[in-house]
Amino acid sequence: MGEDDTSTMELSIMNYTNVAPVGLVLFILTFMAWYLGRQYRTVVKVVLSGIAGLFVLALTPAAAFASEADLVIPHLSAEQNTLLYYGIGVCVLGMLFGVYQYIKVKQHVAHQSMLDVAETIYETCKTYLIQQGKLLMILFTFIAVCIAFYFGFLSKMPVGSVLFILMWTVIGIMGSYSVAWYGIRMNTLANSRVAFASLERKPLKILNIALDAGMSIGMLLVCVELIMMLIILLFVPRELAGASFIGFAIGESLGASALRIAGGIFTKIADIGSDLMKIVFHIKEDDPRNPGVIADCTGDNAGDSIGPTADGFETYGVTGVAVITFIVLAVGNALPAADQIALQTSLLTWVFVMRVLMVVASMVAFYINRAFSQSRFGNADDMDFEQPLTSLVWITSILSILGTFGASYIMLGPNSSAPAELQSIWAVLAAIISFGTLGAALIPEATKIFTSPNSTHVAEVVKASREGGPSLNILSGMVAGNFSGFWIGMVFIFLMFGAYYASTLGLEAIMIYPSIFAFGLVAFGMLGMGPVTIAVDSYGPVTDNAQSIYELSLIETIENVDKEIERDFKFKPDFDKAKHYLEAQDGAGNTFKATAKPVLIGTAVVGATTMIFSLILVIQKVLGVQPEAVLNLLNPYTLLGLIAGGAVIYWFTGASTQAVTTGAHRAVEFIKNNIDLGEAASVKANTENSKEVVRICTQYAQNGMFNIFLALFAFALAFACLAAPSGGNNDAVSFFVAYLIAIAIVGLFQAVFMANAGGAWDNAKKVVEVDLKEKATPLHEATVVGDTVGDPFKDTSSVALNPIIKFTTLFGLLAMEIAISEAFRDVAPIFGLVLLLLALYFVYRSFFGMRIPDIHLGE
Repeated sequence: MGEDDTSTMELSIMNYTNVAPVGLVLFILTFMAWYLGRQYRTVVKVVLSGIAGLFVLALTPAAAFASEADLVIPHLSAEQNTLLYYGIGVCVLGMLFGVYQYIKVKQHVAHQSMLDVAETIYETCKTYLIQQGKLLMILFTFIAVCIAFYFGFLSKMPVGSVLFILMWTVIGIMGSYSVAWYGIRMNTLANSRVAFASLERKPLKILNIALDAGMSIGMLLVCVELIMMLIILLFVPRELAGASFIGFAIGESLGASALRIAGGIFTKIADIGSDLMKIVFHIKEDDPRNPGVIADCTGDNAGDSIGPTADGFETYGVTGVAVITFIVLAVGNALPAADQIALQTSLLTWVFVMRVLMVVASMVAFYINRAFSQSRFGNADDMDFEQPLTSLVWITSILSILGTFGASYIMLGPNSSAPAELQSIWAVLAAIISFGTLGAALIPEATKIFTSPNSTHVAEVVKASREGGPSLNILSGMVAGNFSGFWIGMVFIFLMFGAYYASTLGLEAIMIYPSIFAFGLVAFGMLGMGPVTIAVDSYGPVTDNAQSIYELSLIETIENVDKEIERDFKFKPDFDKAKHYLEAQDGAGNTFKATAKPVLIGTAVVGATTMIFSLILVIQKVLGVQPEAVLNLLNPYTLLGLIAGGAVIYWFTGASTQAVTTGAHRAVEFIKNNIDLGEAASVKANTENSKEVVRICTQYAQNGMFNIFLALFAFALAFACLAAPSGGNNDAVSFFVAYLIAIAIVGLFQAVFMANAGGAWDNAKKVVEVDLKEKATPLHEATVVGDTVGDPFKDTSSVALNPIIKFTTLFGLLAMEIAISEAFRDVAPIFGLVLLLLALYFVYRSFFGMRIPDIHLGE
């Protein structure tokens, strides 16, 4: 890459000096990957994907490129570079911790019948993910064309520079895709171990196995992403670093959006198809004769592992890019150049050190919590599985806040080498980040009020269902969702107002619009607990799969299995207690899957605020429109944009649910026609029928995702082009900015409502099954119906809104820059109309192309 440019330009000695540290890091990481790969190939996939871009970077004469990118990252000092080199070292240690956890989980034993089922689930997950990878390659071409058009044609950057930016976009996609792959491998190793460990009557052990798996995923995910961000900051030429950050974030967001949407559709088609058979045929949970069960287990990983893991990777990166962009565009503008650079480099270094520090805090909190849980529950025969997870979140939050203030004092305090302007406000900056870190603990607590099996709202759903059946079950769940939207909205107001107030205590001296920076730091602080947030989220699919594996293995029916286990594994199995543990643990998994969703969604909205402001600054620079004029409510374009954003959110909700509904109809139809419950039928799962249900889920997931993604892509380009200042009408730019704001705000409340209503329905069913032990009753059937309604609410539409908000905002930044370019703005509205028609065509297809065939009406 870059041959066209290097023929006319020479590399300086300094450029080779910059590449040398990369080579050292490459050597260390590559040796680690090679050594571990001899025995642990799956781990290497994520490690190699994380460093793949480094090989290209180290061998590419990047400094030979010229660039006209606006986001020019300033040069860090030698001391700052050294500090961040240590940060890379910490991330490497974090990755080793993730590998260690992987090895620990793999070393746990399990009965072969359970290992076989887990391997079947993993193989179907692999097949699904390979299909998704192929589709991602197609979707990338749409993004690549836009990036190449803007940077290559409109900005007239050399071909090598454009390819360099596209390389980082590909690395972003690879990052999201690879950590998703690692997530399914880790979870499908842990699920069988948890299922088998439940037979030992050691509830803490089964919790620890699932949590070890989650921490492995969370730590590797965050450390790989952080290493890539540090590589861009430290080693990419300054004139290309800003564009590389944007390209990397767009790639992450594309990968996460596609995997979240498709995964959410897949998992709920399978889940609904499997659950409804319990009512239709009055069969037990996870009955092996039900062909939908294997697909449901695959879906647990496609929706609750692949999607969240890619989503977490992207969330961590995109929020960081938003903060970096603000620092470069808005800090020190009124100061002399030297002072401005000193401020920007100090803040950039501080921000990355905060991230590295919180990785350490998560690791330390994990071990403190492990010791605390062991002392409290080590010998317990029964336990509340939520309590150790809750304490882990709070210990991490407290350690992170203490670490934030301590490190901020050392780096920016009165005795530091930081600029004088920062020495007086170090505590303010630490406090703002700490609001976000506190929020990452408060938001889960607020969510549990509406979704925990122990909550009053879930109890209300159960009571309503007993007398009112499915009807009152659904209404009561919607009440929980609506109330949760209000109270979690209040939590966000508290956090953001606190950050805003803190921003008035001195930040205005060094930056414009400090409140926007404060909001970005709140999102940044929420993600400071990233490894733990991902860990408690990943806990859910492990526990869900474990329950299914127990039933699918048919371990209770194996002749003399109790004696075999006692002989080979040295303990006497307790089958009744095992099922109780697995069901109770699944309830805790449901709760903590629910608690992670508002945190990730909240970071999307708060972080989007910062990115939208960056777009406003670009508009100001290119068109001379003052920021205060962009969102003037007296401008009709502002109101139109707000309405357009809200409309798109509601369409997306309907389109994603429609894909689930149609796919579930087809799956239910197939299962009904092929399930064999006769006396002579095999009690084992029918592999061919299970594969067909998986195929149906994959087909509808990809079709639904393709329509939805292309519509969102076309809407962003269309509305940006329609907002172009054609003929000098600068008022129109308000339309697109307002559109992005509405996507974020309306999306937040729609997502919280749907996620928590779904969580309430899900755990109401779990209360009936575990606490009341009323399976196969009218009450149970009512809660199953409510759960099937909640399935696409909580695991399809709501969760996908997080990457959708971030992708639309990030890609919207690029789309608007294309639209307002001087060479394009006058013809942009014409392209906008064409693209709007294209978007509406895919909106049409998202329903009419996904309808249940008419041939089935009346049957």
